[in-house]
Amino acid sequence: MTQFSDPARRYSVRVRQAEPPHGHVVAEATFEAAAVAYIEDFPLASDHGAEISLVVRDIESGREHCFRIDLETGETTPCA
Repeated sequence: MTQFSDPARRYSVRVRQAEPPHGHVVAEATFEAAAVAYIEDFPLASDHGAEISLVVRDIESGREHCFRIDLETGETTPCA
C-alpha cells in the first residue's frame, strides 16, 4: 500500500499593518494558499479596508513572503 504524505505545511500568517503583530497558524500547501486561508478563516482581517497585506512565514524554514490581497476581487499579488 502506498502512503501519501500530507502536502500541507504550517505557516504563521499576520496582518502586515497590525500593531502589535500577532499571527495565526494555518496548514496549507503554499504561501499564497496560506494567505487566502487566513482571509477565509479570520474575517476580522477584512477590517483593514478593501485591501490587506499579509506576511506569511513558513514555520519550519523561517522563509517569509508578503502578499497584498484585494478583498473585493480576491486578486493576490506580492507586496512592493
